[in-house]
Amino acid sequence: MIPELGSFSLALALALALVQGILPIVGAARGDARLMGVARPAAHGQFVFVALAFACQIAGFVNNDFSVLNVATNSNSALPLEYRVAASWGSHEGSLLLWALMLNGWTVAVTVFSRHLPEQVAARVVGVMGLIGVGFLAFMLITSNPFDRLLPAAADGRDLNPLLQDPGMVFHPPMLYMGYVGFSVAFAFSIAALLGGQLDAAWARWSRPWTTVAWVSLTLGICLGSYWAYYELGWGGWWFWDPVENASFLPWLVGTALMHSLAVTEKRGTFKSWTVLLAISAFSLSLLGTFLVRSGVLTSVHAFATDPRRGVFILGLLVLVIGGSLLLFAWRAPKVGLGGSFGVVSRESALLTNNALLSVAAASVLLGTLYPLFLDALKLGKISVGPPYFDAVFVPLMTPVLFLMAIAPFARWKNDTVPALAVRLRWAFGVALVSALLLPLALGAWSPMVALGLFLSLWIFATSAQHLYLRLRGKAAEGTAGSRLRAIPGGWWGMWLAHIGIGVTVIGITLVKGYEQNLDVKMTTGDTAHLAGYTFKFMGVSERNGPNFVAASALIEVTRDGKPVAMMKPEKRMYKVQQMPMTEGAIDPGFTRDLYISMGEPLPGTEAWIVRIFYKPFVGWIWWGAIFMGIGGLIAAADKRYRKLAERAATRRPATPAAAPAPAR
Repeated sequence: MIPELGSFSLALALALALVQGILPIVGAARGDARLMGVARPAAHGQFVFVALAFACQIAGFVNNDFSVLNVATNSNSALPLEYRVAASWGSHEGSLLLWALMLNGWTVAVTVFSRHLPEQVAARVVGVMGLIGVGFLAFMLITSNPFDRLLPAAADGRDLNPLLQDPGMVFHPPMLYMGYVGFSVAFAFSIAALLGGQLDAAWARWSRPWTTVAWVSLTLGICLGSYWAYYELGWGGWWFWDPVENASFLPWLVGTALMHSLAVTEKRGTFKSWTVLLAISAFSLSLLGTFLVRSGVLTSVHAFATDPRRGVFILGLLVLVIGGSLLLFAWRAPKVGLGGSFGVVSRESALLTNNALLSVAAASVLLGTLYPLFLDALKLGKISVGPPYFDAVFVPLMTPVLFLMAIAPFARWKNDTVPALAVRLRWAFGVALVSALLLPLALGAWSPMVALGLFLSLWIFATSAQHLYLRLRGKAAEGTAGSRLRAIPGGWWGMWLAHIGIGVTVIGITLVKGYEQNLDVKMTTGDTAHLAGYTFKFMGVSERNGPNFVAASALIEVTRDGKPVAMMKPEKRMYKVQQMPMTEGAIDPGFTRDLYISMGEPLPGTEAWIVRIFYKPFVGWIWWGAIFMGIGGLIAAADKRYRKLAERAATRRPATPAAAPAPAR
């Protein structure tokens, strides 16, 4: 009866989502405190029932209940326990239920940590999130019920895709979905502000920490996915501009612009239209990613092959969300206002330019992702848009973004001059330029793209160091250095560390693309190969039995100048149920390089194997930079100033004209 309990829980959750999505918004419009008061208990009730349904789904996978279609399709009795749990969100139905759980988790967090909000605002925000929940719960119950029965029950399951039988896939989807769904909070705040007709600094202040946490989750989710592709797929790459990779990158780009736009709206009361449109766009792109992955229009290692009816349903939801939001914005646009004025050279101008460039970059990625799909749908032929297009378009757009990112903190609000900025930044610019011109010569060979990437990253580092020095010098002279460091607010530290993280990632990308080396070689026992000063000796192959696979495990000794470096064990696995071969790469990580070995195919009639060897300089810096960005975002979101300022704004803000003040509690 556990699957029936799960289905019943989803039905009850849908009923509560309807209550949560309709009554509080109506109550806010009428000034009815009783209807607005329904928002929080309805949200909590919906979360309980969705969590119960999710627990029922995990129970089905853990207990190998192959009378449930979802379990029989995506699990197997030989699957290790941790992957049976992960298989619960490795399918289309299960991932959708995880999405609904994340949405409800975010909603509950809003109800708990936003009690200082005016009652009308809180009711509208929670109500909008309830309406989003209605769409996804209805989608599940109508087209994608994770508890559909399979009668008669299967003797065993088809197994989880071997690509997903990896520890990274236990953590990657939940983290990525936290970011996807987290932008629903910024979307809900923007829609609530439009409904209330009060697009001022207060709503930007309320939504800013939520947007930052969502951005952090998406950043870390993309980081985990990139590292998983690097070590699991056996090709040695970390980003291939796969359409589903792009589907997560698009909301990240727009979300980055949204965070900066929220900062300007909060501090200066300007960029209000930008901020609303970016909030709508970030969540709409998250929904678009859902459509791409679950509609069956894509072929990808990440995508789910599904019933086209599901794609039609999600496409309808996407049209409703985007169309309804833009119509509401058009209706309220005359009341938005332009905000404060600012000069051509100012911090606002630098941030506005960055926002525009990030939006254009997102549009270029979106075009490259969707254009082949449109051509295919119109029967105009099949084309492939790959890395050459994205590299040619994306790099020129991001170069000025990185340059301006270092300048913006030094520019004054409202108005500044180019000569004044040049004087402030002359030493940082000189250090970055000279170092970028000389370092490639020390690293091996000089190239303009390597010099450009190093200049941008060193420019970020130099200006960040100068910014920290000026910040400390600006504090009171008395006190220790430690006390002056502690006096700097968390929001500033978060921004500073995130910018450092960008610089670290740029260095990693620049040097691995500029100086990586690889070698494909035929090897038998005793053979050696040489790459980047390292010697690789093939010691032989042995058979290893895993829980549900058989592996041919090679042993390769790595030395440098006769000194041992590592013993590496790449594998070629054959999964028993699906009879699917998989490559398991071996990696020897280092601070300045990775050595990466993957097994190809055995040569028929011989004991020789094709072995691929990679030398990847500074590749680990790509992911360390993303971790720094995530830590910086968390520090910024935890800044107590946001909470205190939001509480102060809530106590001073008058009730909206359409709603009477709620009675005292």
